Amino acid sequence: MQLSKRASAVSPSATLATGQRAQALQAQGIDVINLSVGQPDYATPQTIKDAAVMAIQADQVNGYTATEGVLPLRQAIAANLADLHGVQVDPSQVVVTTGAKMALYALFQVLLNPGDEVLLPAPYWVSYSEQVKLAGGQPVEVAPTASLKVTPDQLAGALTPATKAIVLNSPQNPSGTTYTQPELQAIGDFAVAHDLIVVADEIYGELLYDQTTAAPSMLGISAAIDDHTVLINGVSKTYAMTGWRIGYAVANTAIVGALKTVLSHMTGNPAAVSQAAATAALTGSQESVVQMKAGFKQRRDVIYPQLAALPGFKLAKPAGAFYFFPDVTGAMALKGVTSTAEFVTLILNEAHVATVTGEAFGLPGHIRLSYATDLDTLQTAVDRLKTFMNA
Repeated sequence: MQLSKRASAVSPSATLATGQRAQALQAQGIDVINLSVGQPDYATPQTIKDAAVMAIQADQVNGYTATEGVLPLRQAIAANLADLHGVQVDPSQVVVTTGAKMALYALFQVLLNPGDEVLLPAPYWVSYSEQVKLAGGQPVEVAPTASLKVTPDQLAGALTPATKAIVLNSPQNPSGTTYTQPELQAIGDFAVAHDLIVVADEIYGELLYDQTTAAPSMLGISAAIDDHTVLINGVSKTYAMTGWRIGYAVANTAIVGALKTVLSHMTGNPAAVSQAAATAALTGSQESVVQMKAGFKQRRDVIYPQLAALPGFKLAKPAGAFYFFPDVTGAMALKGVTSTAEFVTLILNEAHVATVTGEAFGLPGHIRLSYATDLDTLQTAVDRLKTFMNA
């Protein structure tokens, strides 16, 4: 059987592939610590689960919903954006999707024609480039500064007549790097000047550790930037709801209309019970968010200095999300390996710690480690890495 060219051109998810290799070793009885998956280890808060159960018992989740999601959830999303960022969004601008990944996938289907280019400042999340390819577009990597951020001048250097959009993730997966509002405004003004869409992935927006407020948003800076921005977010990371699969996009009327049409032929609508749970998450007490955020911060603060002290590891302290993304070129040299993929395999086989290679994020010479697991497990992982590097 001959498969489609677009399917053949897409690479499997590196994070999922690493997790599968770790599971294979675990099945052989090997004690592997898996730091490859970006999934909170906390349980979904009880109030959210209770809301889902009540919706089931009240027979409120048996039928199809509107493609764009139920109105109470879209109203809750709009209210949440107002609370966090002072942004006034009409619920009609919100489209709820089966996870934020689906919001991104559908958006690229809506925006891109064959050959359209999308600028991806490196490092970037593994699925951006593959989703752009699936839409017939061309991902264009933009090398970062030493701070792992991109500037308008760097974007200008990658700009061509085929450029259609910029993807900006802040706080960033894989490094936790977070853009300031002036930095976002500079990029937003650049997008407006060149009539580009900014795909603002803010899924980790509330996981910022050295201030009490959420990370700055691309929305709300100016009316012109708002009109050129599609906000992508969801409940997975903030509320430990990865399995519930609820994300959303916020955009102008034309993009929202196209998203609704495309999604009506793809998923129809997100699961009704998950929408009930997400509504409860956004409208209920936020104490669980505060507690989880404090837990992630503690892990970061305890593990960061130990990781930075490992031979050949260099990294800045992440401001947000829950990942470390060290430069390991020095460590690779000490171990006599020339590719990051080989280094990651060596760590897995000898230290029994699963990490993700930087190549997957467009930045070789780095590895990603998730600290979305308990502190004792993280400490054991760092101890193993220390033994590995000193062997």
